[in-house]
Amino acid sequence: MLQIGLTGGIGSGKTRVADLFAARGAALIDTDLLAHEITAPGGLAIAELVAAFGPGCLRADGAMDREAMRALVFADPAAKARLEAITHPLIRQLTETRAAEIRAAGRHPYLIYVVPLLVESGTWARRVDRVLVVDCSEATQVARVMARNGFTRAQVEAIMARQARRAERLACADDVVDNDGPAEALAPQVERLDRLYRGLAAGRAPV
Repeated sequence: MLQIGLTGGIGSGKTRVADLFAARGAALIDTDLLAHEITAPGGLAIAELVAAFGPGCLRADGAMDREAMRALVFADPAAKARLEAITHPLIRQLTETRAAEIRAAGRHPYLIYVVPLLVESGTWARRVDRVLVVDCSEATQVARVMARNGFTRAQVEAIMARQARRAERLACADDVVDNDGPAEALAPQVERLDRLYRGLAAGRAPV
C-alpha cells in the first residue's frame, strides 16, 4: 500500500489538508490523535506516566495534564526524554496496528500518516514512500497559533524553535502543499496530489 508521510510546522494547516485527502478516500493515521488517545483517562501511557512523574502529571479526570507537561519538558530536557521514552513506543505500536487494519480492509487507495515531527524524528522519512509538507511562512504560523490557541508570540516562537526549520522540512519534501494563501486554494492542490498518489498506488507513472 502506498504510504505518504504528511508533516508541517505548528499552525501550517496539516489537519485541514489531511481532512481534504480523507474526503477523497485516503486512509489517515494521525499520530497526534494517537498521542491524545494514550494519554486520555485510562490510556495506555497513564500508569507509566504516573510512575515516572507522579500523580501530579494528571488532571482531575485522569488524563495527562498537557499544559503542565508541556511546561515541564520545555524547561527540562531530561523530562522530555522520559516522556518520549514512554509515549513514542506506544504511538508506534498503535500506528502499526492501525496500518495493518487499514491494509487488511483494502478499502483505501493509499495511506497518509500525519506526523507533526516527521523530519525531527529521523526515522519516519524512511518508513514512507513519499513525504508531503504543508508549508506556510513563519509569520503565518505565529499568527494562526496565537489566534487558535491564545498563546503569546513568545510561546509560539518557543515551540517553533524546537521544531525543524521551514527549509529543513522543504528539503525533505517530495510534494508540497502551499497553505499561505486563501483556504480555497488548498482543494486544487490536494486534488492534483490525490491523482498522483492514486496513479502511483496503481503502479502507473506519475503524470
